[in-house]
Amino acid sequence: MRFKHTLLYQTIGLGLLAGGVLTACTGGAADQSDDLARYVDPRIGSAGHGHVFVGANVPFGGVQLGPTNITQGWDWCSGYHASDTTVVGFAHTHLSGTGIGDKGDILLMPLTGRVSTPVKAANYLSTYSHAREEAQAGYYRTHLDRYGVDAELTATARTGFHRYTFPATDSARVLVNLFNGIGWDAADQLRLVAANDSTIEGYRMSRGWAPDDRVYFVAEFSRPFSGMTVYADTTVVPARDGRPERTVVVPQAYGVLDFGALPEGGQIEARVAISGVSVAGAKVNLATEAKRGDGQVRSFDETRAEARQAWNDLLGHMRVESNDTARLRTFYTAVYHASFFPAIFSDATGEYRRADGYPSRDTSDIYTIFSLWDTYRSAHPLFTITAPERVGAFVNSFIRIFEQQGKVPVWHLAGNETNCMVGVPSVQVIADAILKDIPGFDVDKAYSAIALYSRLDENGLKEVRERGYIPADGQWESVAKALEYCISDWSIAQAAKKLGRQEDYEYFLERSKNYRHYFDTTDRFMKGRLADGSWRTPFNPLYSTHREDDYCEGNAWQYTWLVPHDFEGLFALFPSPEAAEAKLDSTFAVPYDGGPNASPDISGLIGQYAQGNEPNHSTIYAYAYLGKQWKTARLARQIMDEFFTDRVDGLCGNEDCGQMSAWYVFNALGFYPANPVNGAFVLGSPVFDRVTFPVSDGRTFTVVAENNGPQNIYIQSAVLNGKPYTKAYITYRDIMDGGELRLVMGPEPNESFGAATEDRPRSEMQ
Repeated sequence: MRFKHTLLYQTIGLGLLAGGVLTACTGGAADQSDDLARYVDPRIGSAGHGHVFVGANVPFGGVQLGPTNITQGWDWCSGYHASDTTVVGFAHTHLSGTGIGDKGDILLMPLTGRVSTPVKAANYLSTYSHAREEAQAGYYRTHLDRYGVDAELTATARTGFHRYTFPATDSARVLVNLFNGIGWDAADQLRLVAANDSTIEGYRMSRGWAPDDRVYFVAEFSRPFSGMTVYADTTVVPARDGRPERTVVVPQAYGVLDFGALPEGGQIEARVAISGVSVAGAKVNLATEAKRGDGQVRSFDETRAEARQAWNDLLGHMRVESNDTARLRTFYTAVYHASFFPAIFSDATGEYRRADGYPSRDTSDIYTIFSLWDTYRSAHPLFTITAPERVGAFVNSFIRIFEQQGKVPVWHLAGNETNCMVGVPSVQVIADAILKDIPGFDVDKAYSAIALYSRLDENGLKEVRERGYIPADGQWESVAKALEYCISDWSIAQAAKKLGRQEDYEYFLERSKNYRHYFDTTDRFMKGRLADGSWRTPFNPLYSTHREDDYCEGNAWQYTWLVPHDFEGLFALFPSPEAAEAKLDSTFAVPYDGGPNASPDISGLIGQYAQGNEPNHSTIYAYAYLGKQWKTARLARQIMDEFFTDRVDGLCGNEDCGQMSAWYVFNALGFYPANPVNGAFVLGSPVFDRVTFPVSDGRTFTVVAENNGPQNIYIQSAVLNGKPYTKAYITYRDIMDGGELRLVMGPEPNESFGAATEDRPRSEMQ
């Protein structure tokens, strides 16, 4: 039986077919002793400026299924904020922790009663209460006050599962909203059709942060619907990013499915698969992920249990021992938040939409949502430990993007290059994978891709080649861009050295020292330099704007320390090591006053230090390079205690697709990759008595903190694999070889630990 419909409030009559009905059965839960997911609270970071996604997903899944509030604004970049109690539907894609809103594709909303026209979000939204809301790893539930409906959500990698429990009603409905998105997202081309009386399909194409986003879908319902009424819409898309304001007539924006009468407790389930390529791809994804191995339809409860198990499998990479439940909740929620993105972008068939818009197929999984300016610092190094089997696929995705758009990604979103933030930080991630011998990608192609970044003419790279620095009177954020390029150049140099490319090694190593052009020896700040070689004036190291000065979401105090690849070289620009240490001490003591136009991203403050934004995330480890590991330990513990909690406002800044949480995960374990590429992890102050994680060939690595406690924050001594250990760092190889690092903790600093020159971390490959 074929169905067709026209626009503008025309109802489609559907015959009641017997097929396509979902079955229901009960799935088992993981054994409680292995159920680390019980410590996960997805709502941590959903208040304040954390901007985290709240809903149902699986690790690195392409579906992030959760509620979308009607409110729009900076704190609603994920579509949800703990201060809000309105919902317009449950969308299948969300971002998490970003500073720009986008996605929010394919919203479903259960309704009862008459549908008000015109169909606008404000006409059908419902309120809900956080007291009747439940959020777990892989599962979300809330009660819609307006309709008396309980909505439950769970997910697989490419499919969202809904279960709606209705009150007694003669008018159960589900609204399918293709029009509304989140933040910058604006609907462009939409299609919604009924394939039969229990299946709908179509697509949503939109423009926003991702200038050309395409989401195809197919949705199967557990009950046949008697009709689908389709509504159109007209919208004005405001001018943005050089694009003119335009009026768009959006056909097929909303569809209302009529399910008729339901008794008290009657349920409607929906399985919604998405694809970035085609409806056909969405159908394959649905068929692949919505069925068990025996070919039977997977029930909602089975899917929920499997989603939880997927999270338990990932969380099990970090088994910690502690009597502090709040710490366990903070820690395991951080591991959870750090594992949303990158998100799978290829279909079950291997098909995906290329960076140039064309469909393609790959034998490796292809990923998207790479918030690289943030995540190269902690999250990607963490993946080499917690998800090493995926790192090769991430890098392979970068290689494909390079082949398709002519450069490695900057900030990739739904197959689109957004060019957001500064630098080309995928360079560091690729170099790190080469240096750590991560399998799963073509090393020669990967190296060629990162080496060619230096030939680009955009964003100051031409000036770097010709002058060695980016003139501040030529473009904004010159200091931030240049310092990020220095980190990239150092990373390429190390990969070149490993691969025997001596000429490249020498060239990029020298370029990595360009940060010296920005250091003013008179006041010892990194600052903007004009084309004639003079410093930009007036200069105030305290002040910042939001991306309209020489820095990117920061000020001179914060950016002076953004040289994690060569702290020793930076210290050499000071009159003495003592002068460098005094300046570093002042960073944590001088009160912050960003001025009238300060960037809102500068948060989580200790003096000038801003934990809430990424450029500061390596700063406290500079002390260890000066032989003062105990100062690193003191600040690491202070930051963890003050800025990471198990409350809804438990993050001091944007989550940024996992970076903020990854910083905490590393530091809670007791070490951190200050230089994200050199394979060394600087020791800090572990918060757990013991942590064990699997490495390679069935081996494990364990960190034991003896005498651990709130006051015992300083390392007194260390033993690695039964032998005294005096270094202020351990290496990736130490970890991956397996064994035990035993740290004896105490309440007073042992200032000699890690103080000897040979025991300090070094700006070279370890």
